Amino acid sequence: MADILIIDGDSAFTSQLANDLLRHNLPAAQCNSLARAMALLHIGDYKAVLLGDDLPDGDSLEYLSTIQEIPSFPEVIVISHSRDPDVAERAIQNGAWNYITKPPNMQQLLVLITRVINYHAERSSSAFPVSLRREGIIGNSRQLVACLDNVAQAAATEESVLIIGETGTGKELFARAIHKNSARVKKPFVVIDCAALPDALAENLLFGHERGAYTSADSHSTGLIRQADGGTLFLDEVGELPISLQKVFLRVLEGRSFRPVGGVNEITSDFRLLAATNRDLEAMVAEGEFRQDLFYRLLGTRIQLPPLRAILEDINELTCNFIRRHCQRFKMESKGFSPDFLDALMNYEWPGNIRELMNTIEQSLSRAGNENILYPRHLPKTIRSKVARRALEKKLLPEAQLETETMDITDFPELKSYRARKTAEIEKRYLKKLMEITGGNIKLACQMSGLSRARLYALIKQYCISRNS
Repeated sequence: MADILIIDGDSAFTSQLANDLLRHNLPAAQCNSLARAMALLHIGDYKAVLLGDDLPDGDSLEYLSTIQEIPSFPEVIVISHSRDPDVAERAIQNGAWNYITKPPNMQQLLVLITRVINYHAERSSSAFPVSLRREGIIGNSRQLVACLDNVAQAAATEESVLIIGETGTGKELFARAIHKNSARVKKPFVVIDCAALPDALAENLLFGHERGAYTSADSHSTGLIRQADGGTLFLDEVGELPISLQKVFLRVLEGRSFRPVGGVNEITSDFRLLAATNRDLEAMVAEGEFRQDLFYRLLGTRIQLPPLRAILEDINELTCNFIRRHCQRFKMESKGFSPDFLDALMNYEWPGNIRELMNTIEQSLSRAGNENILYPRHLPKTIRSKVARRALEKKLLPEAQLETETMDITDFPELKSYRARKTAEIEKRYLKKLMEITGGNIKLACQMSGLSRARLYALIKQYCISRNS
């Protein structure tokens, strides 16, 4: 497979450049749109990307950071018609390896490509081995990496862990990651869905029964707690556990022992306890809905998972992963997606979090059928309508502020000066809020605002905005 990908809107240029590189034993793939490029990047293992311009579906420099987040971490050499020093500066600030103009000097380009490929090989060989098994956890945002650090710490101990997060944030994935990275990895991982435990059969499911314990008990049954012996017991949605069963669980957790239904002798089970909830257990304790003593038994290490709306920078990687997974599952050709498809995903609030995103991608692929590129029209109408509403609300905000301002004939301003003053006020207020929401994360701020890195830095400097606002 080729190590180089050429992206440029001029098909004659890409073909000629690919032929020139091939004569120097450097095979290269080529495409003429950003959407197709994303599809190729996520199924290939490219070391170098030669990023041109004149693309039909977006500004290539705006896509620089997105390309660099591809799992193979390619380096990007920009090849542009523009000889404007500001454009070259913007490309380097956005992370380009180098910037050259068209037509490229082949000797110079060959030297750059060789350096990129050598650098890529050195970086791969010197990288520290990844010891943490992520178990399908996708993303590299600051909040998610912090949670993975907590996973690594928890996996090194035998302490109980309480995983807290909204529905769809991947609580079971994190629990499995703790188990897979622990000393108990070769033993069972047993899940108890506390929201689905039937009251009448709960003790039988948990503790098992002896033969003859009741009329239809014609054989011995091993309960879930006994099955977790030596491994990990995961209480999913523990906040839904009925009060009647909370006392039963407390006794098991205190002594790691229980008596099967119809049994005489106590049986022990050596399990590591993990629990997860989307509810505020402390508030439930205060309201008498959850036992305080059980709460403290569960609470050893606490891991708080972020909602998807707080880690928008991970959406691109998650989307690519889900597209690849679903295409493989349904034996479909790999699909790319347009920049405005990604913009729509970034501007939705995702109340169902990662699970909702995964289902949305599956629905979009189904709607796309044989089309190679996903566009916003392939998204469910409920998502598209909410994105449109949110965009309109943002536009109406300045109008609403204008209507509430008091002005009279004595100090009514000229339109030009008034527009300049209000634009500056709105931009400054917007940027302060942007830095506050993103915690000063420039990459995320660029994705949310649609600004290039260079433009964002210029505005921050112009308005004296602190990244720690």
